[in-house]
Amino acid sequence: MKKQILVAGGTGYIGSHTAVELQEKGFEVIIVDNLSNSCFEVVDSISKITGIRPIFSKIDLSEKYSTDNFFDNYPNISAIIHFAAYKAVGESVAKPLEYYFNNLNSLMNIISNMKRHNINNLVFSSSCTVYGQPAQLPVTEITERKPSESPYGNTKAISEDIIRDCCSANPQLNCIALRYFNPIGAHPSALIGELPIGVPNNLVPFITQTAAGIRKELSIFGNDYNTPDGTAIRDYINVVDLAKAHVVAIDRLLNKKGKSNYEFFNIGTGEGYSVLQLVKTFMEVTGVNLSYKIVGRRAGDIEKIWADTTFANQELGWKSETTLEETLKSAWEWEKNIAHSVSNKDER
Repeated sequence: MKKQILVAGGTGYIGSHTAVELQEKGFEVIIVDNLSNSCFEVVDSISKITGIRPIFSKIDLSEKYSTDNFFDNYPNISAIIHFAAYKAVGESVAKPLEYYFNNLNSLMNIISNMKRHNINNLVFSSSCTVYGQPAQLPVTEITERKPSESPYGNTKAISEDIIRDCCSANPQLNCIALRYFNPIGAHPSALIGELPIGVPNNLVPFITQTAAGIRKELSIFGNDYNTPDGTAIRDYINVVDLAKAHVVAIDRLLNKKGKSNYEFFNIGTGEGYSVLQLVKTFMEVTGVNLSYKIVGRRAGDIEKIWADTTFANQELGWKSETTLEETLKSAWEWEKNIAHSVSNKDER
């Protein structure tokens, strides 16, 4: 009998890619999503890639009653991967209460149901934002967490603390927090990828939509940072490589390979690229010229960060494999594949 994995937020960008990787490794996937920043058609796309249709339930996990009812109806879940959170740094600065309410309540509702139904395995979608602006680079897992630059980042730090404390109180509970750096790209099939509703908050979909003519020009937030070209530096990781890290984490939990019942790992490439480097690389690999302008810094953004992935490489046996060039090509193929299906540019 296949082991059931609940993917909370599974029609979202990272969740959908992880659902594919889980299915291809023989797990039965159950997706829960409220579709606030995704669409149901993603379930169809997952089915086309794998030939297997995941179970889907439309639920807002920040609502206790509907969450409790869902878990009552699915008593055989072996592990949970929790992606269901608001994720835009800039938006979180403008709407902090919405971020705290959604991101923290959804986690607490999940953990309370894990206790009720004796589900002991959780992989949590964390973020490099828990490090704030680090004093030294690259960051390792023992790098001090600093006060977050945004409410979004703070929800990730608080969530990690909740999970850590619950693991301390319950030795049967086993949790892994994966601290992502910046996921980009799309599945090689071009059937799933990053498709934000409305104006993109993340860099690469804004790049691809500008290249496709959906956006007039790309805004680069700040060119006065203390970096070689003045633009912010990030560690950009291919979304499929990131999804595979979740499968490795699930395997570690189910086979009780952990060194403690709460672990956390940096999931990145170990290399930092500036915004301008990313833009120029995109133009080089696609042959498409981009119109862009420099605007003021965006609230909540940090100057530079990239990962030391040694611990994840050695302890998990996982490593990013896809080059930045290949990743940007995949993002462009995804954009071209979906562009023809959008008749009204204002819908995106």
